[in-house]
Formats: sequence, C-alpha cells, structure tokens
Amino acid sequence: MTTGTVVGGGPNGLAAAITLARAGVETTLLEAGDTVGGGVRSFEAIVPGLIHDHCAAIHPMAVGSPFLRSLNLERHGLRWLSAELECVHPLDDGSAGVLRRSVEDTARGLGPDGAAWRALFGRPVRNFDKIGPSMLGPLLRMPRHPLALAGFGAPTPLPAAALARAFRTPQARGLWGGVAAHAFRPLHEPMSSAIGKGMLTAGHAFGWQVAEGGSGAIAAALAAELLALGGRIETGVTVGAGDLPASDVTLFDLDPAQVARIVGDRMPPRIRRAFSGFRRGPGAFKVDFAVEDGVPWTNPDARRSSTVHLGGEFAEVAATERAITAGRMPERPFVLVGQQYLADPSRSAGDVHPIWSYAHVPHGYTGDATEAIIAQIERFAPGFRNRIIGTAVCTTTEMSRYNANFVGGDINTGSKDPLQLVFGPRITLQPYDTGVPGMYLCSAATPPGPAAHGMCGYHAATRALARM
Repeated sequence: MTTGTVVGGGPNGLAAAITLARAGVETTLLEAGDTVGGGVRSFEAIVPGLIHDHCAAIHPMAVGSPFLRSLNLERHGLRWLSAELECVHPLDDGSAGVLRRSVEDTARGLGPDGAAWRALFGRPVRNFDKIGPSMLGPLLRMPRHPLALAGFGAPTPLPAAALARAFRTPQARGLWGGVAAHAFRPLHEPMSSAIGKGMLTAGHAFGWQVAEGGSGAIAAALAAELLALGGRIETGVTVGAGDLPASDVTLFDLDPAQVARIVGDRMPPRIRRAFSGFRRGPGAFKVDFAVEDGVPWTNPDARRSSTVHLGGEFAEVAATERAITAGRMPERPFVLVGQQYLADPSRSAGDVHPIWSYAHVPHGYTGDATEAIIAQIERFAPGFRNRIIGTAVCTTTEMSRYNANFVGGDINTGSKDPLQLVFGPRITLQPYDTGVPGMYLCSAATPPGPAAHGMCGYHAATRALARM
C-alpha cells in the first residue's frame, strides 16, 4: 500500500493528511507538540473556565475554505458562530468604520463611501463560489472562471494606500487599512491590498466567525476526520535530520528553513539556498486578558463585534506598519482585539470575559509590549485598565516556542512581500515542490498563505498525488 508522512500538525498539515488518506494513502501525521492544531489551539488560563485562543481567533477564510466546506466537519462537532457585527475600527472622535456581513449594509453605514465599497466587494462576494477555489489557490494558474476572478483580482496588485484613496471618509479608510494591515507589510507596497481584499470578500460571503468552544475545535474536527479515514496521528515527535520515516510521499507543514535542515543535501543546492534564506516578516506580541464586564468601548458598535482593530486613521496604521517592517517599535502599535465571547458565551466565566489581543511589533522584538497594548485599548475604551483581573503574555520568543513556524513571532510564516506572496519560498510555478522526489512543502509559506483554511495543505497533497 502507498504510504505517506506529514510532518507538522497545523491546519495545513491536517488538510494534507486528510487529502492523502481520502485518496487511499496510508497516512501518518507527526506533530512535535502535545496536541495538533498549530495556530488553531485554545487553552484555559487566568480564570478557571475562561477559554482563550493561542493564535488564530477569527476565521473568515476558514469558513469560506472550499476544502473545509467539502468535509462536513459539523459531523465532528465543529460549529461556527457570529457576533452581531463582523469587525469595527474605532477612531479618536468616537466614530468607527463598521464591517457588517452584508455588502449593502456595510455600504449604507459608510455613507458617501458606500458606492466605492459596493464596487470593490459586491460582485466578488456574489461570485465567491466561482472564484473561491482560485482565490485560495496558487496564483499563477489558469482560473476556471477568469472573468469572475478578474472582478476580484484586478485591485489586488495595488498598494493598500492607493486603494484607500478610493474612499473619502476616515471611517472607510480606517476600516480598509485595519484589514489590509493583516498582511504585516508596509501599506504603500505593491500587492499590500491582496490579503485585505481576500479577507473582506470571504468575510462578506461567510462572516468573520469563531469556532464554538475555541479555535482548537477546528483542529479537533480535522483530527477526527483524519482518524475516521484510517490515518494515524503521533504527537510529541520532533523530526530532525535523519529522522524521517520511509514513505512514498512526505509533506512538511513547516517553515522552509526547517525543511532545508531536515532534508539536507538531498535538496538541490539552489533550492536549499532559497529555503534557508526564506524571508521572515514582523512579529506579534500577544496578551490575553480576563476582564470583568467586558471592554468599555466609547463607540457602541465596538461592543457588538468579535473583532476590533485599533490603529486610528489610515495614515497612522500605515506609519506603524512601515515602522515594524523597518525594525522600529512604534509608540502606538497596531493592535487587534478579539471578543470571541460575544459570539460564543461559553468561553466566559460569569461576568469575567476573555479578551484576546496582539500588537504588530518588529521581527524578534525583545521588549515588553503589554503596556502599549493596554494603552491602545484605553485610548478607545477609557476605564479598561480598571476592569482587568489578570493577563497572560506571549512574547515573540514564546510565540516561536509555541509554534516553531512562528520564528521571531512571525505568525504569517514568512514575509508576504510580493515575491513570497505569489511564489512562496522560491520563484517557481510549482510552489509546493522541494526539488526532492516525493517531498513537498505544505505550510503557510506557500500560496495562498496564512489562515486556517487548510488550502496550502490541500494543494500540496493534490500535487503529490498527481506525481505519484
């Protein structure tokens, strides 16, 4: 029987293993941690019964993933839940840019910028079932629906700053800038619109939803599906050079530099150099809070959304992203706040609620950004500090210990500059190939990039099956 090994048990590793097992390959997944999940694990901390997500928290790309949708993971207990509003970007004057599930409702809330919002997202959202597989796949492929995809993709090569000029109000520009900032790139660079455009399109189509009981429920459902298909999972297994079991096919849900070290001289020198020189992105400094009675946001819409972006007007967000990419820690970093309990009350303990947050910081930042995060929340929610019962801090160093792919706190698994966003770790039309027969890269270092969609793993495994 054909055998397969997947090294790394994040969403992409699990997706790759499931794809192999569905094709009849005898598949074993090896995970260094005590549990599978990578960036989609959850934990109880600070206060008994309070559930926090380790990394990924809000999942527009996962809910819309063609691969995950094909699995019917509800059979394994996965439930998606939504707050009343999808995302809010408050400003200093008490107003906010508000993302609602419907394109039309969002557009109405943006006043004079409604027409521009409809033009950017109306048709791509209506056509998501046609464009989703191409949008969440290798970018250099002939799409099945080229005209529909063009309606989505035409603006994506633009800098996010250029697209921001389509909006006249600070609320719309701020809302756009906060989502575009998920790329961890300077917003004046080419293609810095791509990730934001994808997240907003998927979010309008499916919602910025959370997994009931914590993001770990996504990993648990994927693991259950793999086991149901006859696959095996071994945790606590660290794979180094010379440790790879004999298999017909091996896929790596790892940082490319790790793959280069494991595979060694079997990899062609030019590919090994490219993998070893893989460019890293800025980092995330994470703080979880236990907060009594929730966050006292000045803007009332922020009290109704599972996601709040803190960075002020577009120009300020752009300045912070330039600074962190250049290795400078801004006084007011861009901060993401998750209030998943508004969609999923089971995560709270009475009147004490889990607040998830992280700041964008330089790669490998060694300082303590806790106070900067609290100050940013206080800026838009005076009195927040007085409601904090406890905190759990995860520095950039601890982030990379939690997940070896997150080197220096880089939760995107590599810089999403134009070349790496399109090609992955090397310039090639086959981004999943390692140059070694039977071995493939399936992590978020490959297209379509980060999020819990599993599409990198699916595409890599499909490539492996086609070449077997």
